[in-house]
Amino acid sequence: MTKKVFTAADIEAFLKSGKSAADLPKGVILTPSAKDILRDGLGPVRAGSAGSTPTSSATYQEPILPDYEYHWTPGKDPKTPAEIQAFFNSPAIVKLKERMVEIGQRMWAREYTDGNGGNLTIRVGDNLVLCTPTLVSKGFMTVEQMCLVDLEGKQLAGKFKRTSECMTHLAIMKRQPKAKACCHAHPPHGTAFAVAGVQPPTCMIPEAEVFLGQIGMAEYRTPGTPANAEVVGNAAVEHMAVLMVNHGVITWGKDIEDAYWKMENVESYCKTVWVASQLNGGNLLTITGGQAKELIELRKSLGMDDKRSSWKECELCDNGAFRPGTVCSIPDSKPAASGGALNPEAEKLVQQLTDQILAAMK
Repeated sequence: MTKKVFTAADIEAFLKSGKSAADLPKGVILTPSAKDILRDGLGPVRAGSAGSTPTSSATYQEPILPDYEYHWTPGKDPKTPAEIQAFFNSPAIVKLKERMVEIGQRMWAREYTDGNGGNLTIRVGDNLVLCTPTLVSKGFMTVEQMCLVDLEGKQLAGKFKRTSECMTHLAIMKRQPKAKACCHAHPPHGTAFAVAGVQPPTCMIPEAEVFLGQIGMAEYRTPGTPANAEVVGNAAVEHMAVLMVNHGVITWGKDIEDAYWKMENVESYCKTVWVASQLNGGNLLTITGGQAKELIELRKSLGMDDKRSSWKECELCDNGAFRPGTVCSIPDSKPAASGGALNPEAEKLVQQLTDQILAAMK
C-alpha cells in the first residue's frame, strides 16, 4: 500500500533515490516541511561530491527542527538525597526550570492565569517530575522556586512547596507515556466552554485538527483531589487537550513548549468558534469527513495518535451535540434521492392525526 503522507524525511529519501516531484504517487499528502524540501531540493552540494568546488572544507548539514524534549536514561534515576540534589541543580535541569519560568510569564501575559492559578510539569525520569510551586503567580516565578516530585507526588527537592494540582498532571503521565509535560491554565474562552459544559466542535479549522485533535471533556471534581486526578487522567489518555468542567483547561505534549502551544491552540480555537457562532445565524461550515480523514493521517505522520483513526467518515464531523445542524455541512457526495412519496402507512397515520386535531378544534 502506497504511503499516503510524506514527511520531510520521506521526501529526502525519495529525492536521494533519484526521483523527482513528478514521480510522487497521485493524491499523496505532504507535510509543510516536506513541501519546503521538495521546493528547495536537497540544498547545497556537499563538499567532495561531484560538481562541487573544493574552496571550503566545511560540509553541508541538514536543517534541524527545534526539539525541547528531555531524554533520560531508563533505570538511572538518582536515589540518594545527595544524588537528587546534584541532579536537581545540574545544568540540564536548570535549563528546564528556566523554560518553565519563561512559559509561566507567557501564560500570565496572555491572561491565561489569574492570582496563583495554573501550573506546569515536566517529566525528567522514570519516577521524577519537575513542577511549579503553590501560591506563586505564574508571571513572577523564579528558578529557585521550582520543585521536584516523584510520580506519587512526594516532594524530593526544592525549598518551595509544590502545587497540589500536580497530582492531576502525574495521573496523566502514569496513564499516557507520551505525556512528558503538562500545562494547566484558565484561558477565558477555553474555560468558558468548560463552564458551559460544551465540547468544542471538530472539522472547522485544519490546524486544530492536526495539532489538537478532538478536545476532551472531564467531569467536575474538586481540584487537587484524587477524584479529579482520576477523571482528568482517564480523559487525557486519548485527548492531548482536556476541558475540566467548571475549572479550566489542561494540555500535554512531548515537552513543555509543546504542551503550552496546545494551550494557545485551545484558547484560539474556542475564541474563533465562539465568534463564528455569533455570525450568519450560527450556521458554521465544516470540512468533509474525507478531508478530516486526511488531516488525521497527517497528524499520525507527525507522531500523534488519534482515537478517531478507525472512525467512519460520516462520524468524524458530527457536531450535533455542539449545535444541532452543524454536521458535515459540506458533504463528500450528493445525498441519494429520497424516493419520492412517504410510506403509505405513514401517510395514513398523518391523516388520522390531522382529522383528530381538526375535530378537537371544532
